[in-house]
Amino acid sequence: MILFEAKNVSKKFSNHLALNRVNISVPGQSIYGLLGPNGAGKTTLLRIINQITAPDSGELFLNGRKLSSKDIANIGYMPEERGLYKKMKVSEQAIYLGRLKGLSNNDAVKRVKHWFEKFEITDWWNKKVEELSKGMQQKVQFIITILHEPVLLIFDEPFSGFDPVNTEVLKNEVLELRKRGATIIFSTHNMSSVEELCDHITLIDNAESILTGNVADIKHKFKPGIYEVTLKGDSAEIERVLNNDYKIISMKKNGGICTARIKIDKTVSNNDLLKLLMSNFHIISFSELLPGMNDIFIDLVSKQKKKTA
Repeated sequence: MILFEAKNVSKKFSNHLALNRVNISVPGQSIYGLLGPNGAGKTTLLRIINQITAPDSGELFLNGRKLSSKDIANIGYMPEERGLYKKMKVSEQAIYLGRLKGLSNNDAVKRVKHWFEKFEITDWWNKKVEELSKGMQQKVQFIITILHEPVLLIFDEPFSGFDPVNTEVLKNEVLELRKRGATIIFSTHNMSSVEELCDHITLIDNAESILTGNVADIKHKFKPGIYEVTLKGDSAEIERVLNNDYKIISMKKNGGICTARIKIDKTVSNNDLLKLLMSNFHIISFSELLPGMNDIFIDLVSKQKKKTA
């Protein structure tokens, strides 16, 4: 079931086109990555979803209905530029913002205590925001974002500024939120986070969506047809056995064991390669190499730059 949709959303600021007929379709209880280089239009789209600014054209839907101001209570937004009141005590601020999202004072206090205990930050209860490091402030912002248990969570670069340990803590919490029923949109430059977390992505560049879909499907779509095989044999013998349908990309020898990366021609299949090798060698392992999202991202953005140059 689709929980959130943006259809043909466009936005222009003065002479700058920030979004040009962008579409995204976010399944319920999924993690949806919004990718793109700086200035691509990602944050503009997130601000439109949160009704901080309005689109020039296009429509937005939540649970099949047109998005309205009433839906803000069902959305949690953690912007890249954090928006905490620096002179206010951490606990008072979290409780206050929870109440703005519809929680009673008792519920807000209980939930803030729960999350402070879970993140082991109860010592921060009476500290002012300005006394905390950037990473600590981000933890507080994360808690405030999820405190009212919204159906749609939006994170803009949620892991920036975090050390590896705290990044892992937040990643696990994001996965747990999805498990409990939340739908999550997050914008990031960190492609390893995309690989670990996202079910679906949209890549925006120069205000337009240039790639969208399921992460696993996208990786298969862009696979280069390269296979890594480890076998007992000699590199010269491998070169002799393979014909013009195959190209050796690299070869490593370790005693009588050889590991080769082989690119196949479009006219043959992986089964053809495997049969050919099995008839001549003892195969130890055989696997297809799929591209990482980082490679796909760089390749597509580079091609877009050449088109617009």
